[in-house]
Amino acid sequence: MSNNNYRHKQFIYPAICLLVLFCMFTDVNISYAKQIRIVPLLSDTSPLANKQLMFQKQLQGSLPETARKNNKTEQSPITAQTPALVIPSKKTLSEFEKFMAGKTSTAISTDIRQFGYDLFRQPASSFSPDVNVPVGPGYVLGPGDEIRISVWGKVEGMWNVVIDRDGNISLPKVGVIGITGLTFSKVKSLLHKEFSKYYTGFEMNVSMGALKTVRVYLVGNTLRPGAYTISSLSTLVNALFEAGGPSKTGTLRDIQLKRNGETVQHFDLYDFLLRGDKSKDMRLLPEDVIFIPPVGPLAGIAGNVRSPAIYELNSETRLLDLINMAGGLTGVAFKGRVQWQRIENHQYRTLFEGDLINLESDDEKNFVLKDGDLVKIFTVVETKNTITLSGAVANQDDYGIAPGVTKLSDVISKAGGLLYYASEDAELTRVKATQSGPETSYIRINISKALSGDAEHNIPLEINDYILVKSIPEWTLYNKATINGEVKYPGIYTIRKGEKLSSLIERAGGYTDNAYLRAAVFTREDVREMQQNSMDAMVERLERELLIEGSAQLATALSTEEVQAKKVELEQQQKFIGSLKNLKATGRMSIRLAHLRLLKNSEYDIELKEGDTLNIPTKKSVVNVVGSVMSRGSFIYSGKLTYKHYIEMAGGFTKYADKKSVYVMKIDGTAIKLSKGLASWNSPRSRWELEGFGDNITALEAGDSIIIPEKLDRIAWLREVKDITQILFQIATTAGVMVLLF
Repeated sequence: MSNNNYRHKQFIYPAICLLVLFCMFTDVNISYAKQIRIVPLLSDTSPLANKQLMFQKQLQGSLPETARKNNKTEQSPITAQTPALVIPSKKTLSEFEKFMAGKTSTAISTDIRQFGYDLFRQPASSFSPDVNVPVGPGYVLGPGDEIRISVWGKVEGMWNVVIDRDGNISLPKVGVIGITGLTFSKVKSLLHKEFSKYYTGFEMNVSMGALKTVRVYLVGNTLRPGAYTISSLSTLVNALFEAGGPSKTGTLRDIQLKRNGETVQHFDLYDFLLRGDKSKDMRLLPEDVIFIPPVGPLAGIAGNVRSPAIYELNSETRLLDLINMAGGLTGVAFKGRVQWQRIENHQYRTLFEGDLINLESDDEKNFVLKDGDLVKIFTVVETKNTITLSGAVANQDDYGIAPGVTKLSDVISKAGGLLYYASEDAELTRVKATQSGPETSYIRINISKALSGDAEHNIPLEINDYILVKSIPEWTLYNKATINGEVKYPGIYTIRKGEKLSSLIERAGGYTDNAYLRAAVFTREDVREMQQNSMDAMVERLERELLIEGSAQLATALSTEEVQAKKVELEQQQKFIGSLKNLKATGRMSIRLAHLRLLKNSEYDIELKEGDTLNIPTKKSVVNVVGSVMSRGSFIYSGKLTYKHYIEMAGGFTKYADKKSVYVMKIDGTAIKLSKGLASWNSPRSRWELEGFGDNITALEAGDSIIIPEKLDRIAWLREVKDITQILFQIATTAGVMVLLF
């Protein structure tokens, strides 16, 4: 048998025993498990992962019985609720936000749209006039308008009359009155005059009721040309919204209102969109025509303006006019460069470069735009003039300098000065660009001389210099270690570099009379981290192997009964894995304490580190028996009894007890196998030995625990995992156990 086989075999029994002990102490029931979601560990695109995902859905009861219908998936009534998939929305940053975050790109995006047209892409009713607003004195009445008349005094009455199609209204005694084409103010005067012919001593109030509708026409380059019946209060802008506004082939700069064959208004929507000026918006009359001519010359502006877009030009439009239409330059716009592209003779595009400096007074720079021009405004160029100061100073940071001028002492002063543990030794790293590549040099500086103005050390700084102010050698404020339990003065103590464990015990007043040195527990933080990392890696490996094995078994199942059995088995595996993931390493190191005179300079008088903890308990007078016995419990310790006596006091072995793997968990954290055959493997001596020639088994001590594992043959799925003993042995490091074999 090879040595590799020997080494592998030496871990089998203790690892299995420790696993069973864990199951007993953490109440893991391998035979019964709740339904648990299985997390895929493979690539989402691999064939095995797809099969694995199907298997997970079967296990969870969430696999649809039929294909998706009408974009809906049938769910099993027993499916556990799972969180909905949340897709984070893409965060959009402005150019200024990108600049402040240091994410500005030198590339200028020309993904711009024609300005103004999106305003009209709202529902048709979103810009309808309010019919409840008071009618102004200039409102022109016509057929369909309702007039409400109230009279009181010597004569009283109320009449609601509607203007007929001939433009007349009829009132009692007054008769027929023609009012078409009159304004509301003139109608009020006319009615009072007509009533005065028949009545005296009265007061009159005239108001409008329901208003007529008017029919207007939108033609030309509009999105939805046609005839529209709208409220008589509607204006030119209201009608444009009803029709969806101009199409992108139609102008926004010269919308024409035609009435009785004449153009009565030229409306520039840019006045409304850019300045909110609606003064030229006229109220519509019946049979008005709104005509939208073709779009005029177009020019685009991209980059660092407030509203990058494609704008329609009107008459002679210069570069400054276009910038103003785009809301002006942003705070990060670079005036030193402007680029524009121009189509020449409808044949080719030419690129021009210029700047925006003195744009207002220089007509050559403030050039006249042409149809098809594209202007790009760039971002300011970042000029880095900083150095980095780190180390033993009050404020480590990047500091702005004047290259070759900012005298090292100035920067240290701005940083709040040196910390009290700063060394006089500092190092300056300087990188220079050369034709053969970067050259790095290191300059040693005496800080005291630099601060006193010594020119040799208080040198002028250059851009990108890195200054490290060193701390005094091996500087730490202090480290701490904790000692608890049976010492005279337990507590948290500061420790110096190189201090030993015996020194800490001595400073704590030494042991009390009740101290049980064999049961001392020593833990260390970096050991805990190492144990936890090792355990996590092994649990992950175990989970992956179990999942792959389970998926393969499910895929090869021959009957429904076998599928259900495998599902139950996989549920048990996941319950087991879930319990292992909850394990937390303790960082325990096995030590053996003794009288201080003997402990000093021994192998267990270890050097202390930050966070070390020593706990010395009182003596325990019991022996614990756990595992596959009839009655687990704790029994009074007696040096005359062997482990078999304690097992008998616990009712003896159960039917499934692994009698050949009994071991004792010593009070000091070590584990020793108790049951041996005629021949057994001696790990420290790397040899097989007959029972009569082996070392004597260490007697039981107070506080020890006798562990009787259960036979692993009962857990079929655990047997099938490769290298299970190695995995379980790594899990055993959670308790910081040193395994001793004979």
